This record gives sequence, structure tokens and C-alpha cells, in this order.
Amino acid sequence: MLHIHLDTTTTAHKTLNRSNLNLSTFHEKHDTPATSPKEDISDKWREFHGSSDWQNLLDPLHPSLRREIVKYGEFAQATYDAFDFDPFSEYCGSCKYNRRKLFEKLGLTKNGYNVTKYVHAMSHIDLPQWLEKSHLVETWSKDSNWMGFVAVSDDQESRRIGRRDIVVSWRGTVAPSEWYDNMQRKLEPIGQGDARVEHGFLSIYTSKSCTTRYNKTSASEQVMAEIKKLVKFYENNGEQVSLTITGHSLGGALALINAYESAKNFPGLPISVVSFAAPRVGNIAFRDELYQMGVKTLRVTSKQDVVPRMPGFVLNESLQRFDDITGTLEWIYTHVGVELKLDVRSSPYLKKGLNLVGFHMLETYLHLVDGFHSSESGFRVEARRDVALVNKECDMLVDELRIPHSWYQSANKGLIQNHHGRWVKPVRDPEDVPSPTAVDSRAGGVLELEYV
Repeated sequence: MLHIHLDTTTTAHKTLNRSNLNLSTFHEKHDTPATSPKEDISDKWREFHGSSDWQNLLDPLHPSLRREIVKYGEFAQATYDAFDFDPFSEYCGSCKYNRRKLFEKLGLTKNGYNVTKYVHAMSHIDLPQWLEKSHLVETWSKDSNWMGFVAVSDDQESRRIGRRDIVVSWRGTVAPSEWYDNMQRKLEPIGQGDARVEHGFLSIYTSKSCTTRYNKTSASEQVMAEIKKLVKFYENNGEQVSLTITGHSLGGALALINAYESAKNFPGLPISVVSFAAPRVGNIAFRDELYQMGVKTLRVTSKQDVVPRMPGFVLNESLQRFDDITGTLEWIYTHVGVELKLDVRSSPYLKKGLNLVGFHMLETYLHLVDGFHSSESGFRVEARRDVALVNKECDMLVDELRIPHSWYQSANKGLIQNHHGRWVKPVRDPEDVPSPTAVDSRAGGVLELEYV
């Protein structure tokens, strides 16, 4: 990261722009921590979890809330960093690591959570780019993809944040072009009332097939069973429990549907959604039911990102004044919750040209959150998140930083030399190979998903 000299003689908030970047001392800041210190928020956790819709916490952004948003964003980013995107891999569409190693491999043990469950999904409609498939005939699964995980805060983190926090993190999709190609623009019912959601999202969330290895149960059934188990366990121990659901892009849409179902099944449980770059998901009736059930949603968006404006660009929110008329119309989509809107132009580290992929990347969002102080100020001098992370899978950083674009990849594109010196695909550790475990007879022969 760039080294910025802090003037400790004044308490005024300091911001960065291109004129005061000190590029000559770029490497010096490599010796400073890339994260801000954690603070005890146990007495204010309900506010940070959205009990008052984050009133007076977003503009300016409260430092403790900023750290919580980044924490949940890192869980969402983990679903990309650990996902096997390689179409030539026999495990394409799976997670690279078993759940006990996931956070260790990704450097997320600092967040104080343990993964308890992996979630897999499929779809009964044609979404070829949303669900990855291998080029190979023989692969780990022809139908299913790893779509995320359930985790729970450990004892130390639970004391810091004032409750036992269950997290569900959903994987999204990356390229905005996929949204143009695959957005179905069709709403279908969810629940018993007038609520409707986009049917592509709902298909991923609810699809299952008895002929598959990994989706004999749907993503919905997998995640709800795990939430139920964890809520029961910790509440029986006399602990306060919360549910936080996060996701980026498509993952943000799945997070909202997951929150809707969770609120139906666990009335009284504090439920919040922290989404990044999420599209509109459902109609006005869907939004209103979420509000009535007490679900709190914080949408992190960027002015330059097109995905949060989908489906549709002009309609939707502009028609909310006519709620009584439009509430049940099948073609009206609307956003849910409170918005934290970011601006790519606020960061002096980012290029100013048109880059739809870069605008949509989650690491771009996390960079902007880390640098956001208020809508009236520039990028924070005190921002600590490693700037190099922005270029993991795109080309957004200014050339002066000399950070290669799309640098996050396996060495030699995943090939290694065997003992004969030949370049071959590596064999996964047995514990990281996706494999269903033994049949649970009480569940009618449903396979419990796990990496063994």
C-alpha cells in the first residue's frame, strides 16, 4: 500500500486525493498492519446489526460498523477465493478446501468464526454461466456447484460482538455480461401471499434432484437445517443468537431469499443481510413482508456498478409512490433495506476509465468501504486494507502502483511437475475432495454434504 504520513497534531479528518499521494514511499507501508484493531461492540451490537436501520451510523460511517461490514465482505469474498473456477479441473464448481481448512487457507482465522457447513446448489433452468461446469466428461458433479457456507462466531469473537453470530455466505457471479445474458426478468411466488422473486434466483435456491449426488436436498434445505441446529444449540445454552447473511452479486440475491425463509421459520431471531453489488430480487410485496418480519438489510452499492440497477434501469424505485397499484404487478422489482452508496471516483488508487468488471468486483467494494468516511469527504488516509487486493481479478489500480492485474491465480495455472519432471494436474488432498458422507436413514436416505 502507499505510505501516507499522518499528522497527529490535529484531529481533523484527513482524506486522500491524487495530489497528495506519496508514491515514492509505496513499499514502506508493507510493514504496517493491513487491518484495523478490533473494538468491543458487545453493548452496541444491535445497532450495528441494524435494529434502528443503521440510523446515524452510515454518513459518516461509524468505524466499528465499517470493520463489521468488511468482515462480512471478506466472508463473501472467501466464496470466490476458494472456488474452483478451472474448467479443466475434474473438481470444477467445488470448493478447493474442506471446511475445517477454509479460513486457514484464506487467512481469515483472524475474524474469529468456524465453518460448520458447506452449501451446494443446482438449477432447473438454463443458467450456463452462473453455475460453473467442467469441460471434462468425468467430473465431481455434473449438476451441482459449491455456493457458500455456514459459519458461527467462536467464544472470543462472540464476547467481543455481544452474541453468538451465525453467518451464511453465498457465492455470486462476477462478470456483468452474465447478467445481460441470463437475467430471466420473470417473477414467481414465494410464500403464501403476493410476494414474488426473480425465478432464476429462486431456482438456484430451491432446486434439487434425487438423481444427483450433491443436491438430493436443495440449497434452501441444507442451509435451513444447519441454521436450525445452531440456533437450537446456542439458545439452549442460554446465549443470545443472531443471524447475518451476506453475499455479493448473485450471492446478495440469494442472501435476501435466505433471510426471507429464515424470518418465516425463526420469528424473533435478529436477522440482518449485508449485501454487496446485489440486484433487485423481488416485488414490493416481497420487500414489505421482509420489513414486517423485522429483517434488516444493508445494501452496499457503487454508483458506477450496473448490476444493482437490474432488472430494469428506469422503472422500479421511481414507481414506489404508486405502491397500492404496482405492489402485485409481476414486472415491478424493488430494492430492500438501507443503502450505503460508494463512488469509485473517491479513491485516488483507482483508474478513472470505464471498467464494468472492475466496478462490480467485491474487492473494489471492500477497498471503497475501507476508505469511506462520508459522502462529503474524500478517501480516508487511515484506510488499512491492502490496496493490491483490488487487482486480484481485474485491472482497476492506477499504473503508478505497479500492481499486476488479475494476479490472483494458481502458479503455472495449476500445473505441477511430477517426479518424472512432467507437468500434470495435481492430485487434491483426500480431505479436500468433495464427497458425500454416509446416508442418514432418518432423513429418508438424504446424503449429508461434507468434505471428508
